[in-house]
Amino acid sequence: MIVYDELIQLTQQAVQIQSYSGEEHAVAELLYNKMQDMGYDECWIDAYGNVIGKINGSGEGQSVLFDGHMDTVPINSPEKWTYDPFGAEIADGKMYGRGTSDMKGAICAAVIAGGTIARQIKQNGIRPKGDIYVSCSVYEEIFEGGALGKVIDQVHPDIVIIMEPSALQLSIGQLGRAEIIISSHGKSAHSSQPESGVNAIYELLPMLEALQSSTAPFHEKLGKGITVVTDIKSSPYPGVSIVPDLCTITIDRRLLVGETEEDVLASYQQLISLNENYSFEVAEVNLPCFTGEILSGKRFFPGWLLDSSHPAVPQALRALESVGQSPSLTTYKFCTNGSYSAGVAKIPTLGYGPSNASLVHIVDEYIEIEQLTEAAEGFVSLANYLTNLPKA
Repeated sequence: MIVYDELIQLTQQAVQIQSYSGEEHAVAELLYNKMQDMGYDECWIDAYGNVIGKINGSGEGQSVLFDGHMDTVPINSPEKWTYDPFGAEIADGKMYGRGTSDMKGAICAAVIAGGTIARQIKQNGIRPKGDIYVSCSVYEEIFEGGALGKVIDQVHPDIVIIMEPSALQLSIGQLGRAEIIISSHGKSAHSSQPESGVNAIYELLPMLEALQSSTAPFHEKLGKGITVVTDIKSSPYPGVSIVPDLCTITIDRRLLVGETEEDVLASYQQLISLNENYSFEVAEVNLPCFTGEILSGKRFFPGWLLDSSHPAVPQALRALESVGQSPSLTTYKFCTNGSYSAGVAKIPTLGYGPSNASLVHIVDEYIEIEQLTEAAEGFVSLANYLTNLPKA
C-alpha cells in the first residue's frame, strides 16, 4: 500500500531543491537515498548523473523502465509568482512550485511506487515476473532522450513508460523535434562600400520568405510537422562598419513518424533553387553533467507512434482500469525522452503521468495532489501488469 504522506513529503523535498539542467546533483542524492531506504534491490547514480533503481523479477516476464527527468526549466518572471517557486506549498489540494508538474511529482510517485513493490516483496516473498526499473534522468529540458539513451544502454528494458504529464491518460506517441541550422555565406566589406561585399543577411532573405510560404507535412494522429524560426544571428557581431559574411537561423522543427535527418534537411534545401551560398545542418550539443561527464549528440529527436494493437497497450489499459482509472488513448503534443526509447532504440514505449501539459513551464506551476497519488497507484499497477507479459 502506498503511503501518501511519504509521497507528498518526498515530492515537496524534491521541489524545494533547485535543479536546473546540469545542476541536478542534490535532487539526485535525495532520490537515490530514498530508493536505498525503501529497499530497492539495486540503485546507483551513473556516470552522467542519472539515478537508476532496480527491483529484480523472476526472469519470466518483460522488464519495464519508468523514466522521468530531474531537471527543470528556470524560473520565469519570479515577481509574478503567487507562491514561492521552491516552496512546494500546498493550497486547495494543489502543490505549487517549479517542477511540480514537469516533472518531480511523477518521478517521486515512481520512486515511491517502486519502493512500495519492494516492501511488498519483503513481506510476501513474491517477485514480479520481470525486472522493474525507475530512472530519474538529467538534461531532458535541453536534450530530449540523450540521457535516457545512456540509461537504456545499461538496463536494456523490454518496455518503457515515459512519465511526462498526460493527465493520467495513456499516450502512445508524440511529435519529435529537431533543431536545424541554416546559414547563408557572403563576403565581408566595409559598410561604406557595401557593393564590394555580399551581405549574408540579404542572402538569407529568400530562404526566410520560402519558409513562411512552405506547407507543413501532416500526420492524422500527431498533427503538423511545424517549422518555427526561433533565432537569427549575423557575424561578425556586433557588426560595426562591417558587411556581415555569415547569417544563421535556427529552426525548431516538429518531426512526424519516420522522418530522418536526411529527409528534413532535404525538405529545406528544396525550398530554394539557388542555394550554393547556403549550408544546412542539425545542431549539436556538448553538455557538462554535474558528474563531470559530457553528454553530447545531435538535436534530432524522432517522432514515434506505438500501434494500439501492441500487447503492451491493452495490458496497460487493464492495469489502470484495475485501480479505478478510465484512461483513453492519446498522444503527446510535445517532445519527450521517448524520442530515444521509441524513435531511436525502437523499444515499445508508452506515456503516462500526472498533471496536464498546460501546467508546465508556467508561473505558479502546480500539481493536484489527487493526480499525484493516483499516478503512484497507476505506476504500481502498470509495473505489475506489464511485467506479466511473457518474455519475447
